[in-house]
Amino acid sequence: MGVIIFLFSYLGNTLDGKYPNSYHVFVKALTLVGVAIAFYNLNRQLKDINESS
Repeated sequence: MGVIIFLFSYLGNTLDGKYPNSYHVFVKALTLVGVAIAFYNLNRQLKDINESS
């Protein structure tokens, strides 16, 4: 979960360095996307665990 969020925020930071803006839009947007993907992945894994028991 942490790895996904870190990678998306790192990608956003890289894009903000390449295409500078005053609001750091890429970091904020991609971090939120990373959090959403991480929670989706966690939810999917928990459903699989519940179905197997």
